[in-house]
Amino acid sequence: MTDPISPLNSKDINKDINTAKSAANDAAIIAKMRTLIDTLKTHNYAYYVLDNPILEDSEYDQLRRSLLALEEEYPDLVQPDSLINQVGDMPLSAFTQVTHDISMLSLGNVFEYDNLRDFMRRVNDRLSVAQQNPEYEIELKLDGLAVSLKYAYGKFVQAVTRGDGQTGEDITQNAKTIRNLPLWLADAADIGLLEVRGEVLMPKAGFERLNRLAEEKGDKTFANPRNAAAGSLRQLDPAIAASRPLAFYCYSVNQGLPESIETQSAALAWLKDIGFSVSAVKVVQNPREAQDYYESVIATRSDLPFEIDGMVIKVNSLALQQQLGFLSREPRWATAYKFPAETVMTRLHSIDWQVGRTGAITPVGKLEPVKVGGVTVSNVTLHNFGEIQRLDVRAGDMVSVHRAGDVIPKVTRVWIDQRPENSEPVKLPSTCPVCDSPVVLPKDEALARCTGGLFCPAQQVEALIHFVSRRAMDIDGLGANWLISFFEHGLIKTVADIYQLHNHQDELITLEKLGEKSVQNIISAIEASKHTTLARFIYALGIRGVGETTAQNLAQQFGDLDALMSASIEKLLLTPDVGAITAELAYKFFRAPHNIEVITALRDDGVYWDKVAQVVSEGLPLDGQTWVITGALDSMARDEAKAKLQALGAKVSGSISAKTTVLLAGDKAGSKMAKAEKLGVKVVGEEEFLKMLENS
Repeated sequence: MTDPISPLNSKDINKDINTAKSAANDAAIIAKMRTLIDTLKTHNYAYYVLDNPILEDSEYDQLRRSLLALEEEYPDLVQPDSLINQVGDMPLSAFTQVTHDISMLSLGNVFEYDNLRDFMRRVNDRLSVAQQNPEYEIELKLDGLAVSLKYAYGKFVQAVTRGDGQTGEDITQNAKTIRNLPLWLADAADIGLLEVRGEVLMPKAGFERLNRLAEEKGDKTFANPRNAAAGSLRQLDPAIAASRPLAFYCYSVNQGLPESIETQSAALAWLKDIGFSVSAVKVVQNPREAQDYYESVIATRSDLPFEIDGMVIKVNSLALQQQLGFLSREPRWATAYKFPAETVMTRLHSIDWQVGRTGAITPVGKLEPVKVGGVTVSNVTLHNFGEIQRLDVRAGDMVSVHRAGDVIPKVTRVWIDQRPENSEPVKLPSTCPVCDSPVVLPKDEALARCTGGLFCPAQQVEALIHFVSRRAMDIDGLGANWLISFFEHGLIKTVADIYQLHNHQDELITLEKLGEKSVQNIISAIEASKHTTLARFIYALGIRGVGETTAQNLAQQFGDLDALMSASIEKLLLTPDVGAITAELAYKFFRAPHNIEVITALRDDGVYWDKVAQVVSEGLPLDGQTWVITGALDSMARDEAKAKLQALGAKVSGSISAKTTVLLAGDKAGSKMAKAEKLGVKVVGEEEFLKMLENS
């Protein structure tokens, strides 16, 4: 018979049961924490490294708050890699200097295929015959800041910059804020001291976000992702580093690597397995395979989420690395295969001016030919006169030229300390370098333009296509392709020549795919277009800044082309929808001799319009009011609504401003509605508008 349980034994059993329940509860809490931490880690990597978020910000915040609540309730169960720790600690007064246990050496460089073969030949020369032609492991050479990380039994304890290779700065507090840097390595908890090395960088997308926010705040922007990463890591306030989108990628294990791992590629695979990010890895057998991979990386370089400046080529066998050893400051078993330089210095000999199809006057720098990004560059665009003033670039200057991938080369810096003594600031040409028409640079704009739109050879094709378009002279059947063909065959140069095409019918018929009937149809359409309206004709001239609405307002304001052509800037400014820039552009357009010649030729060729019935607004219901129409109206077309408003004395503009009296908003009113509300402009709907018309 079993003895009854004594009171003491019963108490011990209850205690054991409670202990077991508590342990089970702790395990459940820890499991919840681990799930939240792992989910947040995955999100951080996707957001900060890949720029491909998998959670909405609100979802991320909810998960983070859940983790924080658990940690506050169960502080004894907080996990060593809790992401709550990645928020930044108290600001530092200075960085502590730390001596590296193992020196952080630099790499030798090769720049072309022959250099690469020489490197591999030198490796072979130091190996026995049986060891020669070893495997090589290739990694992307990340353009960041090299750091060394230490872990003690899986726990992150220290981060040190490369410094001079012997001594670096302790950036542990800042490194803790890096979103993809593991603070706890569960699978390496049995390793006493683990030292890994890698690059801290800022992914391209994060860099762009950082600079965009800086611009919005009026702060200084970073020149490139590497500077941004280095500047972030060297902030004395870790909270600032925590706000920056940094990422860490491993490239080596210096202490603590398991003895079973025998190659560099296997070491990186192990690092990835225990929680680190690593760059792409490729194993090759010979120089040709390495070169093929190098060329493929260059071709896809722009698609990578981070900046790289080459590849690192290493003997894959760790035993052979040990055998090959080191030179004074670099390993014999590794080298950097650098990409062609993307930024180089050269001399800017002169600045020429080119005219684009829309009349834009563009400065082009003539360089001492130099190889940039693998391509010889002798010309570089300076974009516009505003850019010349911003850079203060001058003929004779030594400049830095940057070219990345297929990007057009550009000047990024002027070395003023190397400027010639007789240097003079660049002056904007007063006349077009192609047609001698006046050049205009509107106030507060950077882009100068030629005013000879109808005559300037650089702009003629664009002017021709605009002139015949449906909302302009509406010459049916005379499309862009035929205009370009006629222009290339010398049949037309200016828009006035269109009305002389009837004299070239035999030549037109001989053109490919253009038969007699098609030619006759085009000639008939040209003849029919001669009878137009003054508003259409003004719009067809292609004056910069004069759209359909402005052309109609100019026609209504002046009633006659001659009055418009002789108008002063002050009189032009009295026209609804005409501001200072448009007034100046129109004024100079009608004073360019070549433009006057073309307009005279058009009128001589028989282009005409009916007299404009000018509305005398004085005494009318809407006299002195400026209206803007937006959205779709159900009861009438917008042109009809505009005519009704003008008949009541209103001025109708195409854009909202502080001078706008009323916005007529139809269906699907867009940004104009928002701007009207912001400016306090009265908004009326179609129903109210119709009642107003009825009462008027």
